[in-house]
Amino acid sequence: MQMPMSTGMQGMQGMQGMGSMPPQVTSGSPMTPGGVVVQTPPQQYEQSYIENIFRLNLGKVGTFYYTYENNKEWNAKIYKGVLEAAGRDHIIISDPETGQRTVLLMIYFDYATFDEPLTYQYPGVIGNPPTTRNCR
Repeated sequence: MQMPMSTGMQGMQGMQGMGSMPPQVTSGSPMTPGGVVVQTPPQQYEQSYIENIFRLNLGKVGTFYYTYENNKEWNAKIYKGVLEAAGRDHIIISDPETGQRTVLLMIYFDYATFDEPLTYQYPGVIGNPPTTRNCR
């Protein structure tokens, strides 16, 4: 008893496993001269959260604007200093003249300005090295 031959795409897909069709290659996948697709691990980029942007710019002098709601003594404050460290919920800045360090909570953070270009890395873009952009 003979089995009928498949036709069309179904038949071609069945033949792929037999080595008669070239392997499907995703655009940009490196391949060896023998035709084997080389799996490369994706590059890890930090997501564009503020603490990650701050981490890329440690050592730069910035001005940090904070608002403290329901505070009658000082509702808003401005801090200027060298960005020493950045965590998920805080930053540490230091006064370049006195060396005094201040821990600032991100919950009260509004925005920051820098007088020099910032390093900013776009999240999820493979092959795009960190770039320096003029950001304020």
